[in-house]
Amino acid sequence: MSSCEKLIEVELPSNQISSDQVFVDVQTADAALAGLYSGLRDNSPFAGDQSGRLLGLYTDDLDFYSTTATNGLPEISQNLQNDSNASIYTDWSTSYKQIYVANAILEGIEKSKSISQADRNRIKGEALMVRSMLLLYLQQVYGDIPYPTTTDYQVNQSISKTDKAQVLIQLSEDLKESISLLQDNYRNTERIFPNRKMTELLLAKVYLLEGRWVEAELLLKGIIQSPLYQFQNDITKVFNKSGSHILWQLKPKNSGDGTKESGIYYFNNSAPSMTALSTGLVNAFYPADLRKQYWMAPVTFNGTTWYRAEKYKNRTANITEYSIIARLEEVYLLLAETLVQQNKIDEALFYLNKTRQRAAIASLALPLSKEEALSEITRENRREFFTEMGHRFFDLKRVGKLDTSIQGKPNWKSFHKLWPIPQQDILLNPNLKPQNEGY
Repeated sequence: MSSCEKLIEVELPSNQISSDQVFVDVQTADAALAGLYSGLRDNSPFAGDQSGRLLGLYTDDLDFYSTTATNGLPEISQNLQNDSNASIYTDWSTSYKQIYVANAILEGIEKSKSISQADRNRIKGEALMVRSMLLLYLQQVYGDIPYPTTTDYQVNQSISKTDKAQVLIQLSEDLKESISLLQDNYRNTERIFPNRKMTELLLAKVYLLEGRWVEAELLLKGIIQSPLYQFQNDITKVFNKSGSHILWQLKPKNSGDGTKESGIYYFNNSAPSMTALSTGLVNAFYPADLRKQYWMAPVTFNGTTWYRAEKYKNRTANITEYSIIARLEEVYLLLAETLVQQNKIDEALFYLNKTRQRAAIASLALPLSKEEALSEITRENRREFFTEMGHRFFDLKRVGKLDTSIQGKPNWKSFHKLWPIPQQDILLNPNLKPQNEGY
């Protein structure tokens, strides 16, 4: 018996500390929080090489060219995905891995007695915000989803799905709590950690999904009116990390590394081996649009021309670019959408025209019907945010145009508005049934 006791009393590895020790002081607690942000950067839907490519292929902004890929991307690009798709499993599982980390931080900081109240508020507010951002992504892509709020494996291994409408209600409550805990001022001048205004943007997105236009308008106007932010009028500086139009960005892992976006879309002097911008996207731009000139690059090979995304340009020796999660242009276009939904089309045009004016294309003017204005906002979102964090998918879905806009793709059916829950997780937890329709 004594021998067995010695076997099970194993000390932690010398390079690790227990969760109780992590939240004894603010330095180790912040290190845990930094680990959460590293996970977002390296392996999550908000990594520069994940949702932008997945959802760009899934909608109509990217075309796929590899004939040998076995990672699930060919099926996604052709709307032939199923519940065993490798890329969909990665998308789902990495999201829940980071949600688990956020929950561990929330549990740890709740128990901490030695960290100051101000730091406890900040850490809790940031972890809540990140968890909410991930859950909002999952709700839009998968519909009814598990909403774990604990690290207890006995709870999580049998957790049931929460109805998608109830997810939005719970997200509203979590984001409002996060807003009450965070400050407007950034804790780092490079804006690599989220603040209260970033959380208010997320809450405004939830309100738009719920049709709560007035509340969304108030939040979005509050962000625009904040002295922290200024619209970037120089098209060549939009993806410069020092811009005051940036709400939140993630720093590359190593000094000098390019963003993941700078590498994943790159090809030159040959046909694309993986992806290229779709013809439909390229044709969505007016000839004089500066974004077509500065944010994409033509590649001609054997008489055929393709276009690659060129928003992030520094693939090596990078000192000027971080991966942007949210920028002020999104706030402007969301506010325009919110105002149009309230029939305030004249006021909405100011916010819709800001990105058009910067791109050197003509401003829109009245008369413009509500439907015409919403269509123009959708088109402008596509031109402004292609290959950024799956914008095209979320914008089309929010305004109810995913079906009508993507029907030209092969094999598209209405149930494709949601992805399947991975079979591997359903086998482990039957409470995740029923599977989404059509899969």
